[in-house]
Amino acid sequence: MTARLSLYRKAEEELYKLDRSVKAKFYDFSHNFRENPDLPGLRKKPLKGDSRIWSFRIDQSYRALMVPTGRDPDGVESWLVIAVRHRKDVYEELQVAINRITGEIEFVDIAVVGDSALRRAGITLTPAEPEPEQAAPEPARPEPETENSDTGSPLLAGYTAEQLRELGVAEQVLDLALTVTTSSELDELVATAPLLSKDVLYGLAAGMDIDEVRREITTPAKIEAIPDPDDLAAALARTKVRTVDDDVRSAIEEGDFRAWKVFLHPTQERIVHRHYNGPARVSGGPGTGKTIVALHRVKHLVEQLPPGDDRPILLTTFTKNLTTDLRNRLASLIDPRMLSRVDIVHIDQLAARVIGENTASGRGKQRVFDTIARTELRQLQTELDDHRFTSEFVFDEWEQIILGQSIPTRSQYFQARRAGRGQALTRPERAHIWKLVEQFTARLDKLGIETWGQAAERAARFEIERATKIAERRNRDNDPDSLDSSSGVRYRNHRYRHIVVDEAQDLRPAHWKMLRAMTDPGRPNDMFIAGDTHQRIYDHQIALGALGINIRGRASRLTLSYRTTKEILAQALHIIDPASEPITYDDLDDGTDTLAGYRSVLHGNPPEFTGYDTWNDELSALTEVLLRWRAELSTDASGAPVDPSGRIAVCVADRDLVGRIAHHLSTTGITCAELTKDGLDADGEIHIGTMHRFKGLEYQRLAIVGAGDGTIPRSTIERYRTDDPPRYDREHRKARSLLFVAATRARDVLRVSWHGKPSPYLPVGNGC
Repeated sequence: MTARLSLYRKAEEELYKLDRSVKAKFYDFSHNFRENPDLPGLRKKPLKGDSRIWSFRIDQSYRALMVPTGRDPDGVESWLVIAVRHRKDVYEELQVAINRITGEIEFVDIAVVGDSALRRAGITLTPAEPEPEQAAPEPARPEPETENSDTGSPLLAGYTAEQLRELGVAEQVLDLALTVTTSSELDELVATAPLLSKDVLYGLAAGMDIDEVRREITTPAKIEAIPDPDDLAAALARTKVRTVDDDVRSAIEEGDFRAWKVFLHPTQERIVHRHYNGPARVSGGPGTGKTIVALHRVKHLVEQLPPGDDRPILLTTFTKNLTTDLRNRLASLIDPRMLSRVDIVHIDQLAARVIGENTASGRGKQRVFDTIARTELRQLQTELDDHRFTSEFVFDEWEQIILGQSIPTRSQYFQARRAGRGQALTRPERAHIWKLVEQFTARLDKLGIETWGQAAERAARFEIERATKIAERRNRDNDPDSLDSSSGVRYRNHRYRHIVVDEAQDLRPAHWKMLRAMTDPGRPNDMFIAGDTHQRIYDHQIALGALGINIRGRASRLTLSYRTTKEILAQALHIIDPASEPITYDDLDDGTDTLAGYRSVLHGNPPEFTGYDTWNDELSALTEVLLRWRAELSTDASGAPVDPSGRIAVCVADRDLVGRIAHHLSTTGITCAELTKDGLDADGEIHIGTMHRFKGLEYQRLAIVGAGDGTIPRSTIERYRTDDPPRYDREHRKARSLLFVAATRARDVLRVSWHGKPSPYLPVGNGC
């Protein structure tokens, strides 16, 4: 091999969109180039605008634009593929540069911007390969005039080129950025812009002031040393690229270039690679990249491990289907050898594993859902004629406080902290509840059943006991790496070196006590926590500090959404925090969380809210919409057919509606796949499931169906209005969060429908 090839991020995206035959030709080109970059058939030619960019022939129509980045000690040349495109889209004015903030190589294709914007900026593009009949470059292509495209005020009229330059906007787009007059022109400009430029320009256009942009976007991306603007080799080391070798052939043939890597934005990258002297947390609204940050954090941690074949890193979340998604996404980031060193398991499965290790064979209890246990509690209270407290209140007190804090005795319960429970309890009232809980748990034990909350609490006690023995052994031996025969290998070290938690807001207090005991509290980078309490869809209130997890001074917040459009986000924020009824959300640590400054970097159409008289009317309209969406997503921009499967989804609040909708759609020729706790139950064009199952997912187009009053929220919560006002408020907050999660799964198009009266949370007909 005489040359080495790497792919620039945008080149990957271009390859993904090309026809399979062109991808195969690119692979052949890559093979030939690595063997001999000077083959005459490659037709190597520099561009006039930037002599560092060379054009190479892939076939008669397509070109690879590449930049040499130096030689290694063995004399092997390194080249970076910055673009793969049709020869008619190659212009002499294309340029590469090194960003003065990030130090990375940047390539910007201003040819994607409309001609009216180019004219205002005084830019004329010259084709690198004019058509044979052209004697000279043609003037700019005619373009239909759009909304004040030449006469409207620039979107960024209040800023100067120097200000944009200081914030990190690429030099090649400065003039254009100051002349664009519409959101669509800005979208075109940033479509191929580097990530930092994109974030800065969208941030300013979304209303962030310069200080906010500098603090939240530019500063986290800034490298310490000022980069050499001519040292491409050093810049390449700082640039996210993928080496092109024989291993990419299957990816090219399968057409899955997107699976090569999940790219981090600069703000996210700093969080991922930071060294923490204890537990750290990242928060942010939907689409800000918390899960991506968590996955890259795992990648960063596993790369730092010493050699071995153990599993010292835990990646966990609340549900089984989310765990499956995390495993698949992590597999696209790291190689199988590294993946084998990460224990990926959902939190209840982890608790069950701990219990199994500490329980004699055949003595396990059957675990049941809370609904069954609540029924047993109500029956017990009826038998005792004890209605001093509602069964819902007693059950939550048991779950949140007694189990959540692993309280073993009545005297400790008298002293227990009850933050977030709302209703204060006197000492006699606590004594009454304790006695009732003792009778209740004895009843469950006699039946041979336990709740998942009980299982979590038992697992936490086992792990706390293990951690105590580890500490005792270390204190006795004064040598953390020694092993004595009396303590056994189980108590030599904690289970994990590092723990990463996604969707942290939904874990039980007992889960956190278990996790805290599973890793050494004195080790740096012991726990990394990603979550957003605005998306809490289970009623598990926690304060990490009270559970032994101190994140003070190690908390980060993401504010830019890369999933949901600005228009969808604006309506979703009305759902979660209406201006007429401000709602408080905790920050997992006795403080309050906020979505202030939360903005989207995407633009699109406003979401559609539509009501109907009957369920049949709503269902018929849904069918028409899905058929239209399927047709629109069945071809790409060039008219070539594409498979729309998995890009459209239907979301409902009730489990019963899933089957009814799927059955109806099947009669119209639309195939469906249901989202279950184990993932999709079949192959199907349209994914359908309850709102709980959509956690962590995203779709291009999403329909929320049956969003009526009495369903969202359920009418049954009205019984708490007078009997248990704190519970009533929590139920409303939880229902809002569920609808908020569902609405923000939509990337491009959101449609919400109902029959009868709309949900009071929707920004329609409710004074919102």
